[in-house]
Amino acid sequence: MKISCVGGGPAGLYFSILMKGADPSHDITVYERNPAGSTYGWGVTYWAELLDALYDSDPESACAIRDASVRWETWRMHLQDRAVVTVEGWDDGFGIGRHELLRILTERAYSLGVRIEFEHEITDETELAGSDLVVAGDGVNSVLRERHAGHFRPHFAAGRNVYTWLGTTKVFESFLFAFVPTEHGWIWCYGYPFSTTHSTCVVECPPETWRGLGLHEMNDADCLGLLEKLFADVLDGHPLMSGGQGGARWVHFRTLTNRAWYRDNMVLAGDAAHTTHYSIGAGTALALADAACLAGALMGDPRVPVALRRYARTRRSAVRASQKAARYSARWYENLPRYIDLPPRQLVTLLGQRHSSLLAHLPPRLYCRVGRLIGTLTSLGRRG
Repeated sequence: MKISCVGGGPAGLYFSILMKGADPSHDITVYERNPAGSTYGWGVTYWAELLDALYDSDPESACAIRDASVRWETWRMHLQDRAVVTVEGWDDGFGIGRHELLRILTERAYSLGVRIEFEHEITDETELAGSDLVVAGDGVNSVLRERHAGHFRPHFAAGRNVYTWLGTTKVFESFLFAFVPTEHGWIWCYGYPFSTTHSTCVVECPPETWRGLGLHEMNDADCLGLLEKLFADVLDGHPLMSGGQGGARWVHFRTLTNRAWYRDNMVLAGDAAHTTHYSIGAGTALALADAACLAGALMGDPRVPVALRRYARTRRSAVRASQKAARYSARWYENLPRYIDLPPRQLVTLLGQRHSSLLAHLPPRLYCRVGRLIGTLTSLGRRG
Protein backbone atom coordinates (compact mmCIF):
# COMPACT_ATOMS: atom_id res chain seq x y z
CA MET A 1 0.00 0.00 0.00
CA LYS A 2 0.99 3.61 -0.54
CA ILE A 3 0.13 5.45 2.67
CA SER A 4 0.36 9.17 3.43
CA CYS A 5 0.14 10.33 7.05
CA VAL A 6 -0.52 14.04 7.40
CA GLY A 7 0.76 15.22 10.77
CA GLY A 8 3.81 13.98 12.65
CA GLY A 9 2.12 13.57 16.04
CA PRO A 10 1.72 10.35 18.04
CA ALA A 11 -1.15 9.00 15.91
CA GLY A 12 0.53 9.37 12.52
CA LEU A 13 3.97 8.26 13.64
CA TYR A 14 2.77 5.22 15.57
CA PHE A 15 0.48 4.11 12.75
CA SER A 16 3.39 4.32 10.32
CA ILE A 17 5.54 2.25 12.70
CA LEU A 18 2.96 -0.51 13.04
CA MET A 19 2.19 -0.72 9.33
CA LYS A 20 5.83 -0.66 8.22
CA GLY A 21 6.74 -3.19 10.90
CA ALA A 22 3.98 -5.51 9.71
CA ASP A 23 4.94 -5.25 6.04
CA PRO A 24 8.16 -3.47 4.95
CA SER A 25 6.84 -3.27 1.38
CA HIS A 26 4.33 -0.58 2.38
CA ASP A 27 5.31 2.82 0.95
CA ILE A 28 4.70 5.20 3.87
CA THR A 29 5.39 8.93 4.15
CA VAL A 30 4.67 11.17 7.13
CA TYR A 31 4.25 14.87 6.36
CA GLU A 32 4.85 17.31 9.22
CA ARG A 33 4.45 21.05 8.73
CA ASN A 34 6.81 22.01 11.58
CA PRO A 35 10.62 21.63 11.69
CA ALA A 36 12.09 18.49 13.21
CA GLY A 37 12.26 18.63 16.98
CA SER A 38 9.69 21.40 17.41
CA THR A 39 6.56 20.71 19.39
CA TYR A 40 4.27 22.38 21.90
CA GLY A 41 3.57 21.60 25.50
CA TRP A 42 5.50 19.98 28.28
CA GLY A 43 4.80 16.47 29.54
CA VAL A 44 1.97 14.05 28.82
CA THR A 45 0.54 11.31 31.00
CA TYR A 46 -0.36 7.70 30.40
CA TRP A 47 -1.19 4.62 32.47
CA ALA A 48 0.07 1.06 32.83
CA GLU A 49 -2.72 -0.28 30.61
CA LEU A 50 -1.37 1.72 27.66
CA LEU A 51 2.18 0.54 28.28
CA ASP A 52 1.03 -3.08 28.17
CA ALA A 53 -0.70 -2.42 24.84
CA LEU A 54 2.42 -0.76 23.43
CA TYR A 55 4.54 -3.78 24.35
CA ASP A 56 2.07 -6.02 22.53
CA SER A 57 2.16 -3.87 19.38
CA ASP A 58 5.81 -2.82 19.09
CA PRO A 59 8.11 -3.86 21.97
CA GLU A 60 11.07 -1.79 20.77
CA SER A 61 9.31 1.58 20.91
CA ALA A 62 7.51 0.53 24.11
CA CYS A 63 10.84 -0.11 25.85
CA ALA A 64 12.18 3.25 24.74
CA ILE A 65 9.05 5.04 25.94
CA ARG A 66 9.14 3.27 29.28
CA ASP A 67 12.83 4.04 29.82
CA ALA A 68 12.23 7.74 29.09
CA SER A 69 9.22 7.99 31.42
CA VAL A 70 8.82 8.96 35.06
CA ARG A 71 6.48 6.91 37.23
CA TRP A 72 4.45 7.90 40.27
CA GLU A 73 2.62 5.62 42.68
CA THR A 74 0.94 8.18 44.93
CA TRP A 75 -1.39 11.15 44.50
CA ARG A 76 -1.32 14.23 46.71
CA MET A 77 -3.93 16.94 47.31
CA HIS A 78 -2.90 20.29 48.83
CA LEU A 79 -5.49 22.60 50.38
CA GLN A 80 -3.01 25.25 51.54
CA ASP A 81 -3.16 25.44 55.35
CA ARG A 82 -6.20 23.15 55.62
CA ALA A 83 -4.62 19.81 54.77
CA VAL A 84 -2.24 17.77 52.66
CA VAL A 85 -3.72 14.38 51.78
CA THR A 86 -1.64 11.60 50.22
CA VAL A 87 -3.49 8.82 48.43
CA GLU A 88 -2.20 5.36 47.61
CA GLY A 89 -4.04 2.68 45.68
CA TRP A 90 -5.12 4.77 42.72
CA ASP A 91 -3.71 3.74 39.34
CA ASP A 92 0.04 4.21 38.92
CA GLY A 93 0.82 6.84 36.33
CA PHE A 94 3.63 7.70 33.93
CA GLY A 95 4.82 11.02 32.55
CA ILE A 96 6.98 11.63 29.50
CA GLY A 97 7.99 14.83 27.75
CA ARG A 98 6.04 15.36 24.55
CA HIS A 99 9.26 16.25 22.76
CA GLU A 100 10.88 13.02 23.98
CA LEU A 101 7.89 10.89 22.97
CA LEU A 102 7.91 12.29 19.45
CA ARG A 103 11.68 11.82 19.20
CA ILE A 104 11.34 8.14 20.11
CA LEU A 105 8.53 7.55 17.63
CA THR A 106 10.33 9.46 14.89
CA GLU A 107 13.55 7.50 15.31
CA ARG A 108 11.66 4.20 15.37
CA ALA A 109 9.77 5.11 12.19
CA TYR A 110 13.01 6.11 10.46
CA SER A 111 14.64 2.83 11.47
CA LEU A 112 11.85 0.88 9.77
CA GLY A 113 12.12 2.82 6.53
CA VAL A 114 9.29 5.33 6.91
CA ARG A 115 9.91 8.62 5.09
CA ILE A 116 9.30 11.70 7.22
CA GLU A 117 9.15 15.08 5.51
CA PHE A 118 9.39 17.95 7.98
CA GLU A 119 8.38 21.50 7.06
CA HIS A 120 6.01 20.09 4.46
CA GLU A 121 2.46 21.27 5.00
CA ILE A 122 -0.37 19.45 3.21
CA THR A 123 -3.50 21.55 2.80
CA ASP A 124 -5.30 19.56 0.13
CA GLU A 125 -5.45 15.80 -0.30
CA THR A 126 -5.09 16.23 -4.06
CA GLU A 127 -1.39 16.77 -3.25
CA LEU A 128 -1.39 13.11 -2.21
CA ALA A 129 -2.82 11.72 -5.42
CA GLY A 130 -1.97 8.07 -5.84
CA SER A 131 -2.14 7.26 -2.13
CA ASP A 132 -4.18 4.20 -1.24
CA LEU A 133 -4.79 5.68 2.22
CA VAL A 134 -4.52 9.17 3.69
CA VAL A 135 -4.40 9.42 7.49
CA ALA A 136 -5.41 12.89 8.66
CA GLY A 137 -3.62 13.23 11.96
CA ASP A 138 -3.07 16.98 11.64
CA GLY A 139 -4.51 17.97 15.00
CA VAL A 140 -7.62 19.50 16.45
CA ASN A 141 -7.63 22.25 13.79
CA SER A 142 -7.16 19.70 10.99
CA VAL A 143 -7.00 21.42 7.61
CA LEU A 144 -7.90 18.24 5.74
CA ARG A 145 -10.96 17.66 7.94
CA GLU A 146 -12.14 21.23 7.57
CA ARG A 147 -11.98 21.03 3.77
CA HIS A 148 -14.75 18.44 4.07
CA ALA A 149 -16.50 19.78 7.16
CA GLY A 150 -19.88 19.15 5.56
CA HIS A 151 -19.06 15.44 5.45
CA PHE A 152 -17.23 14.97 8.76
CA ARG A 153 -19.50 17.42 10.59
CA PRO A 154 -17.13 18.33 13.42
CA HIS A 155 -18.65 19.78 16.59
CA PHE A 156 -16.83 21.69 19.33
CA ALA A 157 -18.14 22.09 22.87
CA ALA A 158 -16.20 24.62 24.94
CA GLY A 159 -15.78 24.18 28.68
CA ARG A 160 -16.57 26.98 31.11
CA ASN A 161 -13.23 27.20 32.93
CA VAL A 162 -9.99 28.58 31.51
CA TYR A 163 -6.60 26.90 31.77
CA THR A 164 -2.96 27.31 30.81
CA TRP A 165 -0.37 24.57 30.29
CA LEU A 166 2.94 25.37 32.00
CA GLY A 167 6.19 23.71 33.01
CA THR A 168 8.34 23.94 36.12
CA THR A 169 11.74 22.80 37.33
CA LYS A 170 10.07 21.49 40.49
CA VAL A 171 10.05 17.70 40.13
CA PHE A 172 6.93 16.50 41.92
CA GLU A 173 7.17 13.14 43.65
CA SER A 174 3.45 12.42 43.20
CA PHE A 175 0.66 13.50 40.92
CA LEU A 176 -0.36 16.77 42.53
CA PHE A 177 -3.67 18.57 42.95
CA ALA A 178 -3.25 21.98 44.63
CA PHE A 179 -6.29 24.16 45.41
CA VAL A 180 -5.76 27.80 46.39
CA PRO A 181 -8.48 30.22 47.60
CA THR A 182 -8.36 33.85 46.50
CA GLU A 183 -10.68 36.79 47.13
CA HIS A 184 -12.04 36.19 43.62
CA GLY A 185 -12.61 32.44 43.94
CA TRP A 186 -10.60 29.24 43.70
CA ILE A 187 -7.67 28.51 41.41
CA TRP A 188 -5.91 25.15 41.18
CA CYS A 189 -3.23 23.22 39.39
CA TYR A 190 -2.51 19.67 38.29
CA GLY A 191 1.17 18.82 38.51
CA TYR A 192 3.10 15.72 37.49
CA PRO A 193 6.73 14.89 36.68
CA PHE A 194 7.74 13.98 33.14
CA SER A 195 11.54 13.85 33.46
CA THR A 196 14.22 13.97 36.12
CA THR A 197 14.37 17.77 35.77
CA HIS A 198 10.89 19.04 34.93
CA SER A 199 7.17 18.69 35.66
CA THR A 200 4.01 19.79 33.93
CA CYS A 201 1.80 22.26 35.79
CA VAL A 202 -1.66 22.86 34.33
CA VAL A 203 -3.42 25.80 36.02
CA GLU A 204 -7.20 26.14 35.86
CA CYS A 205 -9.83 28.47 37.30
CA PRO A 206 -13.32 29.86 36.60
CA PRO A 207 -13.54 32.96 34.37
CA GLU A 208 -14.53 35.07 37.38
CA THR A 209 -11.31 34.20 39.21
CA TRP A 210 -9.23 34.69 36.06
CA ARG A 211 -10.60 38.17 35.47
CA GLY A 212 -10.74 39.09 39.16
CA LEU A 213 -7.03 38.36 39.53
CA GLY A 214 -6.29 40.32 36.37
CA LEU A 215 -4.76 37.32 34.61
CA HIS A 216 -6.70 38.13 31.44
CA GLU A 217 -4.68 41.32 30.85
CA MET A 218 -1.27 40.52 32.38
CA ASN A 219 1.89 40.09 30.35
CA ASP A 220 3.67 36.75 30.54
CA ALA A 221 6.14 37.70 33.27
CA ASP A 222 3.48 39.18 35.57
CA CYS A 223 1.16 36.22 35.00
CA LEU A 224 3.82 33.67 35.86
CA GLY A 225 4.95 35.74 38.82
CA LEU A 226 1.46 35.84 40.31
CA LEU A 227 0.94 32.11 39.77
CA GLU A 228 4.29 31.37 41.42
CA LYS A 229 3.12 33.29 44.50
CA LEU A 230 -0.26 31.54 44.57
CA PHE A 231 1.32 28.09 44.32
CA ALA A 232 4.43 28.86 46.38
CA ASP A 233 3.61 26.06 48.85
CA VAL A 234 4.03 23.36 46.21
CA LEU A 235 6.64 24.96 43.94
CA ASP A 236 9.21 25.36 46.73
CA GLY A 237 10.78 28.36 45.06
CA HIS A 238 10.95 26.86 41.58
CA PRO A 239 9.80 28.96 38.60
CA LEU A 240 6.91 28.37 36.23
CA MET A 241 7.61 28.50 32.51
CA SER A 242 5.26 29.09 29.59
CA GLY A 243 7.66 27.82 26.93
CA GLY A 244 5.77 29.25 23.99
CA GLN A 245 6.11 32.36 21.85
CA GLY A 246 2.67 33.51 22.90
CA GLY A 247 3.46 33.21 26.61
CA ALA A 248 0.98 31.70 29.05
CA ARG A 249 -2.05 31.23 26.81
CA TRP A 250 -5.34 30.95 28.68
CA VAL A 251 -8.00 29.06 26.74
CA HIS A 252 -11.25 27.20 27.19
CA PHE A 253 -10.83 23.49 26.46
CA ARG A 254 -12.80 22.41 23.38
CA THR A 255 -14.13 18.87 23.18
CA LEU A 256 -14.25 17.74 19.56
CA THR A 257 -16.55 15.09 18.10
CA ASN A 258 -17.08 14.16 14.45
CA ARG A 259 -20.20 12.64 12.92
CA ALA A 260 -18.07 10.78 10.33
CA TRP A 261 -14.52 9.51 10.76
CA TYR A 262 -13.58 8.73 7.16
CA ARG A 263 -14.32 9.85 3.61
CA ASP A 264 -13.31 7.73 0.63
CA ASN A 265 -9.67 6.82 1.41
CA MET A 266 -9.09 9.57 4.00
CA VAL A 267 -9.47 8.77 7.71
CA LEU A 268 -9.22 10.88 10.87
CA ALA A 269 -7.01 9.92 13.81
CA GLY A 270 -5.91 11.48 17.10
CA ASP A 271 -6.94 15.05 17.87
CA ALA A 272 -8.28 15.49 14.33
CA ALA A 273 -10.96 12.94 15.23
CA HIS A 274 -11.61 13.70 18.92
CA THR A 275 -10.39 15.46 22.02
CA THR A 276 -10.95 14.67 25.70
CA HIS A 277 -10.61 17.05 28.62
CA TYR A 278 -7.06 17.10 30.00
CA SER A 279 -8.24 16.30 33.55
CA ILE A 280 -8.40 12.58 32.73
CA GLY A 281 -5.02 12.46 30.97
CA ALA A 282 -6.20 10.34 28.04
CA GLY A 283 -5.37 12.32 24.90
CA THR A 284 -2.06 10.70 23.99
CA ALA A 285 -3.29 7.22 24.90
CA LEU A 286 -6.35 7.62 22.68
CA ALA A 287 -4.22 8.80 19.75
CA LEU A 288 -1.92 5.79 20.04
CA ALA A 289 -4.94 3.49 20.38
CA ASP A 290 -6.40 5.00 17.20
CA ALA A 291 -3.17 4.13 15.39
CA ALA A 292 -3.13 0.57 16.71
CA CYS A 293 -6.80 -0.01 15.86
CA LEU A 294 -6.44 1.38 12.34
CA ALA A 295 -3.35 -0.72 11.69
CA GLY A 296 -5.08 -3.79 13.09
CA ALA A 297 -8.13 -3.24 10.88
CA LEU A 298 -5.96 -3.01 7.77
CA MET A 299 -3.96 -6.07 8.72
CA GLY A 300 -7.20 -7.97 9.24
CA ASP A 301 -8.64 -6.90 5.87
CA PRO A 302 -6.50 -4.79 3.49
CA ARG A 303 -9.57 -3.54 1.62
CA VAL A 304 -9.53 0.10 2.64
CA PRO A 305 -13.33 0.71 2.77
CA VAL A 306 -13.86 -2.39 4.91
CA ALA A 307 -10.98 -1.55 7.26
CA LEU A 308 -12.07 2.07 7.68
CA ARG A 309 -15.62 1.04 8.58
CA ARG A 310 -14.30 -1.36 11.19
CA TYR A 311 -11.90 1.21 12.59
CA ALA A 312 -14.53 3.94 12.85
CA ARG A 313 -17.06 1.64 14.50
CA THR A 314 -14.56 0.34 17.07
CA ARG A 315 -12.89 3.62 17.97
CA ARG A 316 -16.05 5.72 18.05
CA SER A 317 -17.40 3.50 20.81
CA ALA A 318 -14.17 3.57 22.83
CA VAL A 319 -13.70 7.32 22.48
CA ARG A 320 -17.33 8.01 23.38
CA ALA A 321 -16.79 6.32 26.76
CA SER A 322 -13.63 8.36 27.42
CA GLN A 323 -15.29 11.60 26.41
CA LYS A 324 -18.21 10.87 28.72
CA ALA A 325 -15.84 10.32 31.66
CA ALA A 326 -13.93 13.48 30.71
CA ARG A 327 -17.12 15.50 30.53
CA TYR A 328 -18.08 14.54 34.09
CA SER A 329 -14.53 15.21 35.26
CA ALA A 330 -14.54 18.70 33.73
CA ARG A 331 -17.92 19.48 35.29
CA TRP A 332 -16.64 18.42 38.71
CA TYR A 333 -14.05 21.19 38.52
CA GLU A 334 -16.57 23.63 37.08
CA ASN A 335 -18.70 22.96 40.18
CA LEU A 336 -15.81 22.96 42.65
CA PRO A 337 -17.64 25.17 45.25
CA ARG A 338 -20.11 22.28 45.69
CA TYR A 339 -17.31 20.07 47.04
CA ILE A 340 -14.42 22.20 48.27
CA ASP A 341 -15.69 22.73 51.84
CA LEU A 342 -16.04 19.02 52.54
CA PRO A 343 -13.63 17.40 55.02
CA PRO A 344 -10.35 16.80 53.15
CA ARG A 345 -10.69 13.00 53.09
CA GLN A 346 -14.19 13.23 51.65
CA LEU A 347 -13.02 15.81 49.12
CA VAL A 348 -10.21 13.58 47.89
CA THR A 349 -12.65 10.66 47.66
CA LEU A 350 -14.93 12.67 45.39
CA LEU A 351 -11.93 13.93 43.43
CA GLY A 352 -11.11 10.31 42.65
CA GLN A 353 -14.75 9.66 41.69
CA ARG A 354 -15.25 12.77 39.56
CA HIS A 355 -15.86 10.68 36.40
CA SER A 356 -19.05 9.25 37.92
CA SER A 357 -22.37 10.15 36.31
CA LEU A 358 -24.07 9.66 39.69
CA LEU A 359 -22.01 12.24 41.57
CA ALA A 360 -23.77 15.29 40.13
CA HIS A 361 -27.17 13.95 41.18
CA LEU A 362 -26.49 13.13 44.84
CA PRO A 363 -25.54 15.39 47.73
CA PRO A 364 -21.74 15.06 48.09
CA ARG A 365 -21.83 13.68 51.64
CA LEU A 366 -24.47 11.12 50.69
CA TYR A 367 -22.37 10.07 47.69
CA CYS A 368 -19.42 9.44 50.02
CA ARG A 369 -21.56 7.13 52.18
CA VAL A 370 -22.98 5.33 49.14
CA GLY A 371 -19.47 4.95 47.72
CA ARG A 372 -18.21 3.35 50.92
CA LEU A 373 -21.19 0.97 50.95
CA ILE A 374 -20.60 -0.04 47.34
CA GLY A 375 -16.92 -0.58 48.11
CA THR A 376 -17.76 -2.77 51.10
CA LEU A 377 -20.28 -4.86 49.16
CA THR A 378 -17.84 -5.25 46.28
CA SER A 379 -15.12 -6.43 48.66
CA LEU A 380 -17.49 -8.94 50.30
CA GLY A 381 -18.57 -10.20 46.88
CA ARG A 382 -14.96 -10.82 45.87
CA ARG A 383 -14.31 -12.75 49.05
CA GLY A 384 -17.38 -14.87 48.42
